Amino acid sequence: MRIGLLLYPDCMPAGLFAFADLLHAANRRSGRQLFEAIYVAQHAGPVPCAHGMSLQAGAALNPRELDALLIPGFWAESAEQAEAVLSGNAALIKALSSIGKRVQLWSYCTGVGLLAASGRLHGQAATVTWWLADTMRERFGRVRWQSESSCVFALGVATASGVNGYLPIAQGVIERHLSEQAFRDICQLMVLPRPAVPHSAFQSASLMQQPVGLLRRLHALIEQTPAEQLTVQMLADQLAMSERTLARKVSTQTGEPVASYARRIKLYQLSERLAMTSSPLSTLSAELGFSSPANLRRMFKALTGLTPAQYRQQYGRQ
Repeated sequence: MRIGLLLYPDCMPAGLFAFADLLHAANRRSGRQLFEAIYVAQHAGPVPCAHGMSLQAGAALNPRELDALLIPGFWAESAEQAEAVLSGNAALIKALSSIGKRVQLWSYCTGVGLLAASGRLHGQAATVTWWLADTMRERFGRVRWQSESSCVFALGVATASGVNGYLPIAQGVIERHLSEQAFRDICQLMVLPRPAVPHSAFQSASLMQQPVGLLRRLHALIEQTPAEQLTVQMLADQLAMSERTLARKVSTQTGEPVASYARRIKLYQLSERLAMTSSPLSTLSAELGFSSPANLRRMFKALTGLTPAQYRQQYGRQ
């Protein structure tokens, strides 16, 4: 798989370095050349990156020679600065919009804004760095934003939040093309960042923290399903097992019933949106598929001891 690591003016390349190291480690782990990473830009040659660093793009951006393209974030401290960078990269956005769907496009941190501007996220689920969530929702209304998720893989695209967003993208790629065990082996040998969970009710509630196998598949299914459509029978059917088998396995691994586990995951999604956006509870309730804001408020307080408003005040990222 040939993966382009995109350089552009004022981009932050540290994540590209780390991503390339992970691919190299995956090649060593497999004993064969599964991945080839090359630095590309609109034009081959030196590219002025963030903080005065200049890096060399070995090749011009040519979609015919790539299977995937990783778009890093850029330095910005406000939504206004991010808007200015997007406006100043019209030529790059046009180039991205012309890339056919054969090439997978991945992005993280503020770079997701470039991908959204290209149109490739229209109609797709995507995530973005928390402080840009409201701006992205307003500017790119055709994207199904899931800002509570750390990483979202959709059809031909992947997006991740934060400056370390390259990590869950690399994890998904390595696990898909090599194995989950291989990625675990790589994690044991490399120092990798880990996300923090702010409230004790949501310990181990993020997809990144799930062990491989059933819980990860179940967790992803719960996240993607509207709350009112979640039933034990539906989950069991989707996972090709009986309700009894699913209940037994979930209880063994989590110590709680399937319905309770599913409810906690959906409320974790709400907690992240409360912390990362200013959207009203009624909007978040509809996005997550709950029957009513009042019912959602009641369940959330029963789990956390806080109303959604109190949670946002205490854990919201200002």
